[in-house]
Amino acid sequence: MHVRQLLFIILAVVVAAGVVAIVAVRPVNPDGEPRLVFIPSGSSSAEIGRRLEHAGVISRARDFVIAVRLRGLTRSLQEGEYRLSPAMGLLEIVDRIARGAVVLYPVTIPEGYTAQQIVDELVRTGLGDREEFLRLIRTGAKGFDLEFLDALPGTSLEGYLFPDTYQIPRHLDERAAIRLFLNRFGEVVLPRWRESGRARALHQIVTIASMVEREARVPAERPLIAGVIYNRLARGWKLEVDATVLYALGRHKPIVTFADLKVDSPYNTYLYPGLPPGPIANPGLAAIDAALNPVKTEYLYYVAKVDGSHVFSRTLQEHQAAVRRYRP
Repeated sequence: MHVRQLLFIILAVVVAAGVVAIVAVRPVNPDGEPRLVFIPSGSSSAEIGRRLEHAGVISRARDFVIAVRLRGLTRSLQEGEYRLSPAMGLLEIVDRIARGAVVLYPVTIPEGYTAQQIVDELVRTGLGDREEFLRLIRTGAKGFDLEFLDALPGTSLEGYLFPDTYQIPRHLDERAAIRLFLNRFGEVVLPRWRESGRARALHQIVTIASMVEREARVPAERPLIAGVIYNRLARGWKLEVDATVLYALGRHKPIVTFADLKVDSPYNTYLYPGLPPGPIANPGLAAIDAALNPVKTEYLYYVAKVDGSHVFSRTLQEHQAAVRRYRP
């Protein structure tokens, strides 16, 4: 064969291969709408390609496999839920899956939520199994390699699931999701506790902060409520914090009755002196700061008014008068 003919054939093959490559990597449909594609753990590039083809975001599964191999990303493909579109090029899709750019769901946990409320919110968002979450929270304190959990007297993680807004992928397992909350606690709370001089054990601070969080409705009153709690602790008095009774009952009520005050639980601070065994909620940073820096006051009592603010008293007589005036 003449050299010129051979070169022509080679050129034709190269051009044809280039055309095929261009067709393979270009978007399936420039006007296509995004869709969710879930890639299970352990999926091969061929299996992922078939899922993408079935979802209509690429033309052929084998093109995905070839692109992954050419880019050396066979071992980099990651599981999870992806938002992909037929308007994306093949290489963009490959890169997204290799980077693990999964869909993230924002979950906002308000300050003062109990562990049960946090689990309810996670499950409502479609993230994880309720029973597994509750099992880990109730018994998992020793199952996480975090130094600040070592000194916990029990196994519950109540109080240490820091309230914040989290971006959580749907495929994340329950243990990994809980670790996000614990890691955030370590980042935010531990430095403040250490800077405070560690006059009280971390568990005591978190427990006090949780009561402050559940009792205070007016932000400015948090340090003052903390001051009352410290004053009563110093005298060896029962704290008589309504929020601890509600925690012992396991439900919220607008009014705590005299019958409620009799619930036999170590969390009932009307029956048992000193701090409850642990936090009754997961406090935010303002409540933590109040527990670390309480207002120095002579107040020993407070009673809530209808608007959520409190009247503070120094003596039992003052307190009883405030109760008669502001309690229905």
